[in-house]
Amino acid sequence: MVRYALAIFDFDGTLADSWQLMGEAIVAAADRFGYRRLTAEEAAALRGQDNRAVMAAMGVTLWQLPRIATHMRQVALAQADRITLFAGVEPLLRDLDAAGIRVAVVSSNGEDVIRQVLGPDLCGVVSDFACGAALFGKAAKFRRVVRRAGVSPERAVGIGDEGRDIEAATAAGIASVAVTWGYATREALERQSPTHVVTTLDDLAALLTAT
Repeated sequence: MVRYALAIFDFDGTLADSWQLMGEAIVAAADRFGYRRLTAEEAAALRGQDNRAVMAAMGVTLWQLPRIATHMRQVALAQADRITLFAGVEPLLRDLDAAGIRVAVVSSNGEDVIRQVLGPDLCGVVSDFACGAALFGKAAKFRRVVRRAGVSPERAVGIGDEGRDIEAATAAGIASVAVTWGYATREALERQSPTHVVTTLDDLAALLTAT
């Protein structure tokens, strides 16, 4: 029997490479929302920090987050053709489905964007979408997805590329996998004490399908 019966994936930075589009959109929206424009050097340095530190550096307040998140989802939907899956994601998801592992997606991005990028065939292997999560609201969505899947928390795992993904999985009482090909640095991810750290999609596949 495989170790995990339910694999819950983040989307941006984990399944899909959307960094250039989202990075451009964040810079372009600075004047609209009144936060600081980061230089390329500042943005690179903040990869080692958690989201709260990034917000502080940009001068973003909690009350601004919902409007900014809505704007970012609108940008993603309008330019979804610029978002591509990382190489190897499609066979990974199909292999998990073939192994009897349920696949879910929990993301701050919109479900319509994610379905467009995945395509109808690949959406068919995803058993649950819980999208539009608040920046720090993923834990509740993890819990709901686990309940809907009918699996015990011990057999569920959250997979993401940011510290908040690891925090949310821990808060939801499930295991976590930090992937190092997304936004945050490995060092920043390891500070959140994830259950596992992987550096390639092949390593992730081997981990999830291990018995």
